[in-house]
Amino acid sequence: MRVKQITAWQVRIPLKKPIQHASHTRTETDNLVVRVVLDDGTEGFGEGVPREYVTGETIDSALALLIQSQLPEQLEPCASYKAALALIERLKLAPVPGDDRACQGNAARCGIELALLDAFGKHHGHPLSDVTKLLVHDDLFEPKDYVRYSGAITSSDGRRLRFAAWKMWIYNFKQLKIKVGITGQDDLDRVRAIRRRVGKRMDLRIDANEAWTPGNVRGKILELKPFHITSVEQPIPHADIAVLRDVRKDVGVPIMLDESLCSMIDAERAYDGGTCDLFNLRLSKCGGFIASLRLAQFAKRHGLGYQLGCQVGETAILSAAGRHFAASVRDIRYVEGSYDSHLVKEALATKNITFGWGGWAPALEGPGLGIAIDPKALERVAVRQEVLLG
Repeated sequence: MRVKQITAWQVRIPLKKPIQHASHTRTETDNLVVRVVLDDGTEGFGEGVPREYVTGETIDSALALLIQSQLPEQLEPCASYKAALALIERLKLAPVPGDDRACQGNAARCGIELALLDAFGKHHGHPLSDVTKLLVHDDLFEPKDYVRYSGAITSSDGRRLRFAAWKMWIYNFKQLKIKVGITGQDDLDRVRAIRRRVGKRMDLRIDANEAWTPGNVRGKILELKPFHITSVEQPIPHADIAVLRDVRKDVGVPIMLDESLCSMIDAERAYDGGTCDLFNLRLSKCGGFIASLRLAQFAKRHGLGYQLGCQVGETAILSAAGRHFAASVRDIRYVEGSYDSHLVKEALATKNITFGWGGWAPALEGPGLGIAIDPKALERVAVRQEVLLG
């Protein structure tokens, strides 16, 4: 079976509410959507969410990279699903000058990879979760019928903060991420107020999005430690993470890397440098489903933990891919994502896969991603189209 068409779109989708953290405030999302069509007419869809402040990518650079990468010449016919997986994993994008972390094409790679996996999965009758089973079975594969997502509190303050915490408790989340390091807000007051309202049993973790400094990071963590936080995500800028080797020893709270964990090069440097206990694996940020599996496999083999993260503003395409990841990979510490109907104003999928009460959501059934895309919805949000093949 051969790929006969590839089309990429820039889509722009308003968010239902502004999302703010220490690095950025967002009211809409610009995403990359890729469609692949096989010889027999089978369609597959993928998505990438380029974020310049994370991987150095923009929507323009992601589209340009796909155009430059000579994809048609690499996409040879595949007679089996295993052959398709091998082809997809060895797919190469054009080199990006100065990209010493090998991450500045990750959103583009995620978009084309998911589209190919969706199409070939549908053609051969394999759900996306079978990628885990076939590629990393012994290390990671563990099928689940349900996934439980964690909640998140971003920029709320004052009365809105207390109400947000109360909603998390009422909704029966087991785990909750709190954004800290937000300009004009006191981290201690935020965490204290949230802990008071969600009770002692809620698992709380914090994410500073690089807002703290090498000089204050110890004090910040120790100040919040009495509230029983279970991890601290990306407390300082990527350029300063060598400091975290000693910080980990001093504070006794697990450190998670996010903005500093975008590729296998990052993972190897983090392990060698002793700078973290956990990886935040976001499919788009890390270069797709397969690259994220390889990073989880690396972490597992080296005694590190990992969570499945998500991109603010991702649509049901990435949410579905994340669901398959979470429903097939063992020992994921926290699971984030599937905020679809809570966050984006335009749904691209024909069915709602947003998590339900308590953060629970079923594993997706059917081949490929297990969802169908509404072509009219895609047309409404598309602002640019590039035909890469066909």
